[in-house]
Amino acid sequence: MIRFGIIGTNWITEQFIEAARTVEGFTLTAVYSRTQEQADMFAAKHNIPFTFTNLTDMAASDELDAVYIASPTSFHAEQAMICMRGGKHVLCEKPAASNARELAQMIETSEKHDVVFMEALKSTLLPGFQAVVDNLPKLGTIRRYFASYCQYSSRYDAYKNGQVLNAFKPEFSNGALMDLGVYCIYPMVVLFGAPKEIAANGIMLESGVDGQGGLIAKYEGMNATIMYSKISNSSLLAEIQGEEGTMTIDSINIPKHIQIRYRDGRVEDLSRPDDRPTMSYEAEQFMKLIRTGERQSPVNTHANSLAVMNVLDEARRQQGLVFPADLK
Repeated sequence: MIRFGIIGTNWITEQFIEAARTVEGFTLTAVYSRTQEQADMFAAKHNIPFTFTNLTDMAASDELDAVYIASPTSFHAEQAMICMRGGKHVLCEKPAASNARELAQMIETSEKHDVVFMEALKSTLLPGFQAVVDNLPKLGTIRRYFASYCQYSSRYDAYKNGQVLNAFKPEFSNGALMDLGVYCIYPMVVLFGAPKEIAANGIMLESGVDGQGGLIAKYEGMNATIMYSKISNSSLLAEIQGEEGTMTIDSINIPKHIQIRYRDGRVEDLSRPDDRPTMSYEAEQFMKLIRTGERQSPVNTHANSLAVMNVLDEARRQQGLVFPADLK
């Protein structure tokens, strides 16, 4: 059994718990919250035996082996490093940090203390994404990658009515790029590596974060176009265009239905429908790394996470999007 502690008592944490409990060997033993009341409520709801309001105490506890972090992004680096210094393996929600400087420190800490550190970007670990990887050579020379993740935020109506919730607060290192754009950028980096250069733009909200944006990434012989938004919706498919055919992907964040449309008119269905909870795959891979003694994911590698974070940093620089975490 691998005993987990949880940091963050929100809806994404509850999704992770539900998914991880389908993975053999997962057990949930601890939860951290800033208040005892919230910790007790969450523990009672999910049958968690131990609660903590002091993170250093949790990191030092013998009641857990690993930690899943789903707090606001601006807290990720400090919380992860406290846990890793306590000898705990860390699975950290995307984006893993506010910027590349923080992420490099997190990786260095994981190496120093010989623990697993993995960014919990679920889409690149799903069977549908593996179908993309396996069949990419069929497209011939790749000329374009296109991905869109535009989803009108349930919190945007409150924002327009004058209530700025966490999703639109720069002090939490949030916004459309960090929340949704990363889902388009991470697969791009896994498939094609770090781009040579990018050109980015976005629409800034008065709260100090971006409501939507886009970027073009330049590669040798190909380019990538990415769109993301928290203030509008899109139903566009993702595409990878090659000289021999075009691959379409139903949803870049949860790829399930994939097809190749060849130049000669043939259509090949590569779909890999799956009933497992999507977050179970990240839990499964993370736990496998702990058991085998490996220290980073073969897919969501430290190098890939850093390359993605460098793209996020450069996109924000071009947009003039600065977080308080950048100024520390």
